[in-house]
Amino acid sequence: MTGPRFDFRVDAVDGKARTGRIAMRRGEIRTPAFMPVGTAATVKAMKPETVRQTGADIILGNTYHLMLRPGAERVARLGGLHAFMNWPRPILTDSGGYQVMSLSDLRKLTEQGVEFRSHIDGSKHMLTPERSMEIQRLLGSDIVMAFDECPRADRPRDEIAASMELSMRWARRSREAFDAGGAHAEGAALFGIQQGALDEELRRQSAETLTEIGFDGYAVGGLAVGEGQEAMFATLDFAPEMLPEDKPRYLMGVGKPDDLVGAVERGIDMFDCVLPTRSGRNGQAFTWTGPLNLRNARHAEDMDPLDPRCTCSVCGTYSRAYLHHLQKAGEILGAMLVTEHNLAFYQQLMQAMREAIADGRFAAFAAEFRRDYFVG
Repeated sequence: MTGPRFDFRVDAVDGKARTGRIAMRRGEIRTPAFMPVGTAATVKAMKPETVRQTGADIILGNTYHLMLRPGAERVARLGGLHAFMNWPRPILTDSGGYQVMSLSDLRKLTEQGVEFRSHIDGSKHMLTPERSMEIQRLLGSDIVMAFDECPRADRPRDEIAASMELSMRWARRSREAFDAGGAHAEGAALFGIQQGALDEELRRQSAETLTEIGFDGYAVGGLAVGEGQEAMFATLDFAPEMLPEDKPRYLMGVGKPDDLVGAVERGIDMFDCVLPTRSGRNGQAFTWTGPLNLRNARHAEDMDPLDPRCTCSVCGTYSRAYLHHLQKAGEILGAMLVTEHNLAFYQQLMQAMREAIADGRFAAFAAEFRRDYFVG
């Protein structure tokens, strides 16, 4: 591998929106960036080389799922996650915290960490900040996420405050374990995660603590968990600017195309979400005029492409009628083709935003996008 361990630069700013680049040993990441989700060492229904062809610079792997199957130690013995899944470019791994927290009936939370039972076979496991850092190092992650707890935004404020404070203590332990474990020397970067739900003061306290600890990048966590777009945007009106300007800002688990535009407008640099792949498997395609359901009968004899503005090979080759047929017949190829289109559309959207920011016309771009994009 060549290149720096981690170097972020902002090339242009337009309002709060910004475009830049993250240079790492395994390649460069153009920002704003969308990371396809490769939960179990695969972006579902896609070959890694096809994911790259859509324009993706980086993908996400899931610590919780990979630690359970096939196991972090096994992946390490097999040469690390990049070699295992044939993705030579950067990989970000989440900490496992969000998945563990969603297992409310299968886990026990303490100051030390989270004890939980596997959803696969019921086996018992303990995930701590230290173990999360070890697992992500064994996987060979390029961007490692600090271990945190992610409560729902509708919980009482005292519960959200206590959870945020616990996450900050875990962030410090994550930083210490990351440094002690040698991942830094192996070329990895560590991101902290801001918590505090929708509360501005809690978000500020979290940001101050994370900045004092010091990370390579900072995520805005605890959003896209049911609070709705209006509340999410209201939080993004203040949360990102609390984080260091010279570091990338990552909004976890987001989102729909209109979410991405609104979040970039508010200063976010990185995203991940299962939506384009999950929707692709279920016959929903994203287009510049909004999502469409390929299962609808109106597509049965429509020879138009999914999106005449899209430059992907699916739109250049297959008709809506054929994709409708594949969906209705339950053919695997239907999931593959619509997933490929969706990921390509997301990357084209990110590229369009990068160009608009660089040209100083992002406000006009965002207004045009919202005018044409019909959610339904």
